[in-house]
This record gives sequence, C-alpha cells and structure tokens, in this order.
Amino acid sequence: MGLQPNQRTTRPSSNLEEGPDSTEYSSNKKKWVNLMPLAVALVVIAEIAFLGRLDMVENFTRFNSWADSYQFKSTAADDDVYDTRLGLLATGLDHRNPEPDSCEEWLEMEDSVPYSRDFQKEPIVVVGGNEDWDSCSVGCKFVASTNKKSDAAFGQTPGIISVHRSMESVQYYSENDVENARRRGYNIVMTTSLSSDVPVGYFSWAEYDIMAPVKQPKTEIALAAAFISNCAARNFRLQALEALEGTGMKIDSYGGCHRNRDGRVDKVETLKKYKFSLAFENSNEEDYVTEKFFQSLVAGSIPVVVGAPNIDEFSPCHGCILHIRQLSDVEPIAKTMNILANDPHAYNQSIRWKWEGPSDSFKALVDMAAVHSSCRLCIHLATMIREKEEKTSPKFSKRPCKCTKGIETMYHVYVRERGRFAMESVFLRESNLSVKGLESAILSKFKSIKHVPVWKEERPESIRGGNELKIYRIYPVGFTQRQALYTFRFKEEADFKSHILNNPCPKFEVIFV
Repeated sequence: MGLQPNQRTTRPSSNLEEGPDSTEYSSNKKKWVNLMPLAVALVVIAEIAFLGRLDMVENFTRFNSWADSYQFKSTAADDDVYDTRLGLLATGLDHRNPEPDSCEEWLEMEDSVPYSRDFQKEPIVVVGGNEDWDSCSVGCKFVASTNKKSDAAFGQTPGIISVHRSMESVQYYSENDVENARRRGYNIVMTTSLSSDVPVGYFSWAEYDIMAPVKQPKTEIALAAAFISNCAARNFRLQALEALEGTGMKIDSYGGCHRNRDGRVDKVETLKKYKFSLAFENSNEEDYVTEKFFQSLVAGSIPVVVGAPNIDEFSPCHGCILHIRQLSDVEPIAKTMNILANDPHAYNQSIRWKWEGPSDSFKALVDMAAVHSSCRLCIHLATMIREKEEKTSPKFSKRPCKCTKGIETMYHVYVRERGRFAMESVFLRESNLSVKGLESAILSKFKSIKHVPVWKEERPESIRGGNELKIYRIYPVGFTQRQALYTFRFKEEADFKSHILNNPCPKFEVIFV
C-alpha cells in the first residue's frame, strides 16, 4: 500500500541499543521511501491500461453482436448516449458527428441501402415508341428500336421483358385475357382489366369532362338515345334495345343498328338532351367499360348499361345508373325509367353527384388515370428491377428494419402514393402496430412533407378539395388495382402484424382521395 498523506516515518521505540547495521538499514529505507511515488504511478498507469483494454474488448464484442441488428438498450440517460455512439460506430461514422436522437433517425441511416441503378440518370427504356415522359416520377423513355439499354418491349423481343398492351375485349381477342397472355410468354400485361399489371382504362379526368354541370333541359321527346354501330355484338344488347322498344318506350337510335335519327351529330352534345343514355357495350366483360358509359356521365344523362357485370364499381354514386344484367331485367328497368322521367325530384337524385361530387370509390378509380399508363409502366418496371435487387443482393438482407429502445420497438416501413415511385420512411411503434396506426403514421408523415396528391392538377377544380389528405386505401406494393380498390383488406389486426413481422422493411402504396 502506498503512503497516506501526513503519515510520519518513524521506528518503534526499543530498549535495545542500535547495532552496527542500523545506519545501512536507515539509508536503504530512505531510498525505498523516495522511490515509492514512482512505483505507485507505474501501478496506476498499468491498471488504467488494463481497464482500457477490457473496455475495448467489451466494445468490440458489443459491436460484433449488434452489427446485423442494432438495438438501443437503456436503463439510464448515460446508457442511451453510450449505446447511440455504438450505433454510429457500427455504421462507420466518426463518433464526433451528431448522434441520432431516436430509433427513427438511426433506422433511416441503417436501412438506407443504395441501389445499383439511379433511374433518373439511367431511365427505364421501353421499345415501341419515340417519346420521353419528363413528368413521370421515374426516368421513362420510349424508343423505336432495341438497344443495349432496353428494359422492355411491346411484343416479344428475345432477352428483354415483353409487354402486351390492348384495350379490346377478351371476347374478341383471347390474348387479352391476363392468364392467357402470360401463357403466351408476356411478362407484363396492360389491358382494361383491373387485374392486369398496368390497367389501361377508357376513363380519365383529362379526356372526359365528367364533372361538366347539367345546364340545358332534357328537351327530346324520346326517353333515351342509343349509339350502336356493331350489329354483330357477342351479347344481347340489340335484343335489349328491341325489348325496351317493345314496352312502348320511344328510343332515338343514331348508330348503324336500328337507326331512326341522323347519326352525323356530336355525341355528347346530343346526349345532353336526353334523360337516359343506352350505354350498351359489345361484350359483357369485367372492367370493360368504354367511352359509351363515360360520355353519358359527361352529358348528365343517366346511363342504362348492358356490359360489365361489375359496372356498379364504375358508378359515381349509389343508385346513379341502371343495369340490365339479363333480358328478364328489361321490363323492370323500363318501369324504373318511366318513374324517374316523371318525377323530377327522383330523377335529380340520380344525377346529384354532378353538384355534390362523386363517391370516394369513383374518384379513387378515375384518379388512377391521372398518371398516364406509359408512365405507370415505367414505374412498374423500375419497381420490378428494385425488388429483384433486394432479393438477390446480400446488402439488403442486413438492414435492421426495426429498433428497440427500452421496452418499445419501432418498425420501419416504406410508403409511396400510387402513381409515384419514390418511397417515404414511416415508423410504427409496436404498441400501435395496427392498420389505424399505419394510417395515422402515413398522414403524419405526408402532411409533414407537405405532400401534394398526384391527381391534384388532373381532377376538375370542383372536386380537388383543400389541402387536407384523406386516405382511401393502403395495400402492399405489387398488388393489382382490383385488389387495391376492391378485394384486399387485412382481415384482422393479427394479419397486419404478421405481415410487418414477416416482411422486413415492407413497402406499401397509399391512395389519397
């Protein structure tokens, strides 16, 4: 033990006389006392070095154990700072840099793995056109011929992704069936079907002035107008027309079939004069809804439909259309048409969406076309390329995707608006791991960045709304629009939790209305 402060160095008293060695003993003792401070200093330095080595070993051990999945562990404020510094060291950052204040900041750093391709510098290239889509959220080019940078092509070209695109009915072109097209070797299908990879419907805010006000009175004596030119349609539309006339109803026919009026007219302007429009398609096929239906909506004429069995999904409001599903429906539909025609209040209720605005489901459907199908194809291709890299590159499997601080775990998910490519980071607490929790987190995130919906400039001004964001649907990236709009839901909160836990850093799309 070293000397204590103020401790004297004396020999114990004795009755014996000092012997001949006492002087040498005293001299040696003085030398030892003089060397004691140096010895103590060396011991202290050795102890500090030893403890420092232990600390380095401990830190190294912690670094190795947290390299794959970092966790904040806190029992006191000092521990938070210490563990945060370890997180920085694990990412190779200088510990003198500002430390992340939360799990969110740390996850954004750790999960931000760079992709091998920047689509703004190396845009998606599709063979089958000659245009650039500068307004698309991903670099997007269409070229006339194949080159080494081509990502896809319309038709089948060896070595690159093949795309099939058509807006015709499956009943006339069997290759337009999604599964049939895949069997024929097409990787991406673009048809009117909402179950196709990139739907190409007949609807859009830009093409049709759907919200045009109803100004002029319905002056025509005939109850309905029809524009039917293909008299060999593969459904019962001509029989339905004849059956309606058979009830005594007067119908003005401007098309090539059953014509009784001069067809050289502006279709929409003509329909505005009629209370009803016979929107009879040439086939009864899911999602096959053509301009006949949407022109009726523009004109403010109630559509009477023969066609898509799911036409109600395309209706701007409940009870706004009449649907002849089979010939036996003709008589009751004719009765309803006469009732509405003679009851102004009831009739106006069927077109009330013109001044009240259409349903959210209708807006969500038509908003899809606010982004052109060519741009949506490029987004789809870029997403495929990124997903492939995520599955094959080891660097993505090392993302932590969650962070625990104390008793709370935070999950990192990615969200983008439908029609856009870039993802935004959203964080979910384990204590609120639910669909409502996700909705709340998405709204908070997108409001904080002052997000403007992709449809904002496309929609008619009367239904653009204010600056508030409203969520219509949230669904995993990769789902079809039929799933997104109509069929997909997490059945229970347990299903949602299972999806988050089993899909690290999951990706979602959101539809705002």
